[in-house]
Amino acid sequence: MSNLDYRGLAVLDAVAASGSFDKAALLLGMSQSAVSQRIKALEDSCGRLLVVRGAPSAPTGLGQRLVLHFRHVKLMEAALDIDLGRDTSLPTLALALDADSLATWFAQALPALLSPPRCQFNIELADGERALRLVREGAAFACVAEADGGGAGEAAVGTTATALGLLRYTCVATPAFAGHWFGDGFIAEAVALAPAVVSERKQLARFLARQFDGEVAFPHHTMPVSAALENCILHGVAYGLMPELSALSLIAAGQLVDLAPGRTWNTALSWHAWNIDTPFTRALTEHIVTSARRYLPQPGSQPGSDL
Repeated sequence: MSNLDYRGLAVLDAVAASGSFDKAALLLGMSQSAVSQRIKALEDSCGRLLVVRGAPSAPTGLGQRLVLHFRHVKLMEAALDIDLGRDTSLPTLALALDADSLATWFAQALPALLSPPRCQFNIELADGERALRLVREGAAFACVAEADGGGAGEAAVGTTATALGLLRYTCVATPAFAGHWFGDGFIAEAVALAPAVVSERKQLARFLARQFDGEVAFPHHTMPVSAALENCILHGVAYGLMPELSALSLIAAGQLVDLAPGRTWNTALSWHAWNIDTPFTRALTEHIVTSARRYLPQPGSQPGSDL
């Protein structure tokens, strides 16, 4: 393993990314047989199987480690070229983000991140354990994930975890919806009848359980995309949790009302990134952490405002 074949690793990376030898051949502009030969030569030099052939084809554990190594090397090479002022194609950074972060504070951070452009972002919608798995497997350079207990959470080997702050949610509805369904207030009897909208049931279910000191059955629509969920609320067909960063201006404009004033749901977020220490990657992480902390309240702020 002292003399890695980086041309072979590039082919292995393409197979891992595309899931097939045929698609990897198209990506690399070479024949399918040439792809097979490169993979076979790499496996012979390692003495181990690197790809499980199938539909899709997937790297083995060692194959995934080699793909991760190759991606790190390419990222460091591109970062070095950028830092030295050399002409180079912009490196691609894969990130995993939850939809609400992408639509709120991360969207505010993007202009400064991309001006001047120093990388190409490949952003995948993922949250929770799936986002962390993408980082652990090397499919993403970094992710935003929920942090247990308000801290940064446990970092995987080779990565760092940094606390970002609290993504705070407010329970809202249009004034007309609130007047129709919650004319007597935000009470359990009304919640049992009023249609809600969720992206995943757990968050609103926990909010309501804390609001009413126990589990509450409630009818609900499921909208996996946050924009669709917010449109559902704004069109007055349901109530639900909305990121405070989005809701406050709509409440101030009279388009929405806060159904449970002073009660919010907080999700502590953290930034998990591979520990690749170059000026470029350091600057990227520092900017994202600084931006998040500018827009997200920190644990302990406004004590008593959250459930």
